[in-house]
Amino acid sequence: MLKKLASDALGLSDIGKIIDKKDFNKVDADDYIMHEDGEQIFFLIKSRTDEYCFTNLALIHVDGTSAVSKKRLVTRYDYYKNIIRSVAIETAGTIDLDCEIKFIIGETKFSIDVDKNQIEQLKDLYKSLVRISHISDENDIMLGKSEETLKIAASACASSKVVDGNAAQIFKDINEYAFNWTKISRENYIKKDFTDVFKNYINN
Repeated sequence: MLKKLASDALGLSDIGKIIDKKDFNKVDADDYIMHEDGEQIFFLIKSRTDEYCFTNLALIHVDGTSAVSKKRLVTRYDYYKNIIRSVAIETAGTIDLDCEIKFIIGETKFSIDVDKNQIEQLKDLYKSLVRISHISDENDIMLGKSEETLKIAASACASSKVVDGNAAQIFKDINEYAFNWTKISRENYIKKDFTDVFKNYINN
């Protein structure tokens, strides 16, 4: 108990360890994974107080108040709702005990300290998050352009004085076309599952 309290006071409890794949089922975060829907863990960092669980669908943060408290707050950040940006990695200095990965997901900033001896593994997470960030940015731009194109087409139809056929049917056809266009655009440009990215960069 005294060691745990001292560790908290010195800030050592904040230094995370990257958990091996075979031990994923032993952490608290595993209880909140949607295994039933095909969600799986690809990377997990655990400190005395927190767990940072990166799945193919989301970041799940199990936030503890202290190393000696059992109280936890579990927050889920789905990638498609929370774009990742400003990804950075900080290597350890000569006397440092830890390296650090930093990023913003949605509106939340994260700065996670990791044992400096695990820097090579942390680089894999860094590359994965950078790639997810790039894909999300590109898709967001393309989705915006798709919506803009639909608005231009709708405006052109509205201003056209040429009406041939039943007005109600024309209105129905236009609405159906617009709905399908939007549906296809969202399917193409909103990526929810990043299994391919994690498999490309992370070797478990």
